[in-house]
Amino acid sequence: MSTTRDILITSALPYANGPIHLGHLVEYIQTDIWARFQKMRGHNCWYVCADDAHGTPIMLRARQEGIEPETLIARISAEHQADFAAFRIGFDNYHSTHSEENRHYAGLIYARNSEAGHIERRTITQAYDPVEQMFLPDRFIKGECPKCGAADQYGDNCEACGASYSPNELKNPRSAVSGAVPEQRESDHYFFKLGDFEEMLKAWTHGGGLQTQVANKLDEWFEAGLQSWDISRDAPYFGFEIPDHPGKFFYVWLDAPIGYMASFQNLCDRLGASQPGLDFDRFWGSDSEAELYHFIGKDIVYFHALFWPAMLHGAGFRTPNAVFAHGFLTVDGQKMSKSRGTFIKARTYLDHLDPEYLRYYFAAKLGAGVDDIDLNLEDFTARVNADLVGKVVNIASRCAGFITKRFDGRLAETLAAPELFAEFAAAGERIAAAYEGREYARAVREIMALADRANQYIDEQAPWVVAKQDGREQELHGICSMGINLFRLLIGYLRPILPGTAAEAEAFLQVEPLTWSALATPLLDHEIARFKPLMRRIESDQIEAMIEASKADLAASTPAPQPAMAVNPHLEADPIAETIDFDTFAKLDLRIARIAAAEQVEGAKKLLRLTLDLGGETRNVFAGIRAAYDPTDLEGRLTVMVANLAPRKMRFGVSEGMVLAAGPGGSDLFILSPDSGAEPGMRVK
Repeated sequence: MSTTRDILITSALPYANGPIHLGHLVEYIQTDIWARFQKMRGHNCWYVCADDAHGTPIMLRARQEGIEPETLIARISAEHQADFAAFRIGFDNYHSTHSEENRHYAGLIYARNSEAGHIERRTITQAYDPVEQMFLPDRFIKGECPKCGAADQYGDNCEACGASYSPNELKNPRSAVSGAVPEQRESDHYFFKLGDFEEMLKAWTHGGGLQTQVANKLDEWFEAGLQSWDISRDAPYFGFEIPDHPGKFFYVWLDAPIGYMASFQNLCDRLGASQPGLDFDRFWGSDSEAELYHFIGKDIVYFHALFWPAMLHGAGFRTPNAVFAHGFLTVDGQKMSKSRGTFIKARTYLDHLDPEYLRYYFAAKLGAGVDDIDLNLEDFTARVNADLVGKVVNIASRCAGFITKRFDGRLAETLAAPELFAEFAAAGERIAAAYEGREYARAVREIMALADRANQYIDEQAPWVVAKQDGREQELHGICSMGINLFRLLIGYLRPILPGTAAEAEAFLQVEPLTWSALATPLLDHEIARFKPLMRRIESDQIEAMIEASKADLAASTPAPQPAMAVNPHLEADPIAETIDFDTFAKLDLRIARIAAAEQVEGAKKLLRLTLDLGGETRNVFAGIRAAYDPTDLEGRLTVMVANLAPRKMRFGVSEGMVLAAGPGGSDLFILSPDSGAEPGMRVK
C-alpha cells in the first residue's frame, strides 16, 4: 500500500436556477467514483461541492415567482441535494456560494489581487434595458446574427452559424427581459488583469495537470493574447457587493469557484476538531502538499484553467494539481431533447429506475479524455441486464442457496481453487490503476472479464449437479464458497461505481465496508446471511414510461401565461415552444371585455389595475402595460381577455385573468381591440 495521501476533490457547482438532469450527472458520478475509490484505498479524501447561487438569471426568476432570491436558492438547494443523495453522490460537504464563508474568501482574494496591482478600473459602454432599468448580460440580449442574419440569436454567439461577436454587433437587438430596445450607457467596472500571469499560466497549463486536448486549446488563447476579465456587475444584481464599491457586485464567475474554498472551510468548521489534519490552510496554503483536483465540463475550461489558477496565485493560495474536463452527454446519439422525452431530469429517472444502473452505464463509457458519451437506451438496458444482473449478481444467487440450506450459512474453511482466487486478487492492481487514471471503462472491462471467468468456473463445476450426488457434500461446499469469494472480489472492485449494491452485498456477506487492501484476503469459515436479490432486470416498459414522463415534465414546466403580464413573444428563450393540439387550444375561453376602470398600481413600475366588465360580471386584472398607456385613455375601451385562466394571487392583489397584447414591449405594446359591434361577454371564436 502506498503512503496515505491527503486529497481534496470538487465538482463544478450546479447552478441554483433549475433541476439536475442526466447531463449534469455525468460529472457528479464521474467525480464520486474517483472519490470513493480513493477512500477505499485508505487515503484521507474529501469531496466537497455547493450550489452556484448568484447572478442575473436567479434574480429574475425569483422576481418572476414573486419571492426573494434567498427563498429560491434554498428551495433549489434542497432539491439538488435530494437528487444527489438518491444517486449515491457522497459529498462530504455541500454548501452554497451565498454564504459568509464565500463572502469572506471572495473579498480576500479580490483585496489581495487589488493590493498587488492586478485589478484595474475602466469605464465601459454596455447595453441597458430602459424598462427594467438594468444593464444586460450578453445572454439577455437577442437579435439577428450580424454574420448570417439568423433571427432570435443571443448577444454573444449565433447558434445557427456558430459565429461569436459582441452584443453591439447584433442587428435589431432587444432585451430578452422586457423586449425593449437596449440603450448604450457608460459604467465603471473592475477588471482582473489576466495578462499579468501569462508566464505563470503557460507553465501551469503544461505542467501535467490538464488533458492534452485542453492544454492545446488553451495555447490558442495564449496566441490570441490574454484579455483582462470584467469581474464586476452593476446593481440590480444578486450577489456580493464589492467592498468599498457601492452598487458594484462580484460577477458570479468570480465567486463560483471560490465556492470550493468556502465549502471546504465550512467542512473544516464542522468537523475539524474531530478530524486531525482537516485544516483549511493545510489544503489551500501556498506551500500545501495536499492534492487538489477539480472535475468540470469542457465548456468551462477557460474559467478553471486560466482565471482560477491566476486568481489563486495572485492572492497567495495554492493552485490545483489538476483540472479534469469531461465531454457532454447525448441520448440515443442526439442532443438531449424535450420533445423526444430524452431531456431527462434526475428525479424523473429516479421515479422509474435504479440509480445504480446509470452509475454503471456511465462508468462503462467514461475514459480520461474529453470526448462526449452517449446514453443509448437500448444498449443501456441490454448492458445492465447482461453485466450486473446476468453476470455479477448471478454468481451470488447461484451459490448462496446451497450455503444456506446445506451448510447452515457458513462458508468452507479453505478455498477450492486458490489459483483462481489469486488470479482475481492480482487483477486488483490493474483495476486500481484504471480507476486512478479515470479510465473507468477499462476498469469495467477488466471486472466483467473476471465475472465471465467466475461464471465459467461455476458452469464447469455445476454445483446443482454435485448437490444431487451422494458423498460430494465437501466438494459442493468448496465450489459454492469459492463462488461467494469470487463474488466478494467483484463487488469490491465495483464498489466505487455501485455503492448501494455493495452495501447490500456487505450486509449479505456480513462484513464491514470493503477496503481495497482487504479484498485479497478470502472469506473463510464465515457465516453469511440469507441471500436477497440485489438487482432486478430493466424492463422495456420502464424505459418507455420514463420517456413519456419526461415529455410530461416538459408540459408541466412550460411557463403558463402570467395574469399580470401582457403577451410578449420575446420573453421566451427559444423561438418556438412545444406545440399543442387544437383541442388544447380550444380550451382557452377568450372573451370581449370593456375596461370599466384603469389605474396605476402603487409600488409597481409596469402594472396597471384593470376592472373588466364581461357583460354583467366584473373581473380584476393586472396588466404589464403601464409604459404603453395612460390609464384614463383605456377606460371605456373594449379588449380581449382570457376568461378561464385560474386566479393568481400577487403582491398587489388577485389577478382574475389576462388581457391580450402584442408588440416589442415597453411603450410599443398594444392591447387587442375587437371590431365594432362586439359586446362585453361575447366569446371570441
